Amino acid sequence: MFHRKPLEERIAERVAKRPPLKEGKHFEHRPALIVFCVIIALVALKIVGAFVLMKWGVQ
Repeated sequence: MFHRKPLEERIAERVAKRPPLKEGKHFEHRPALIVFCVIIALVALKIVGAFVLMKWGVQ
């Protein structure tokens, strides 16, 4: 329609330009690490909160 490459080809070209991931590194960029840590913290807080409510006998 606008003489552009399909989305899959554009993504493949962009991925091919990136350098390989360093050995032992699990997250490619900092925001991914931050989001992962926030999700883990929320899950832990929810579990701890549930145990506290059970301890106090709140229903």
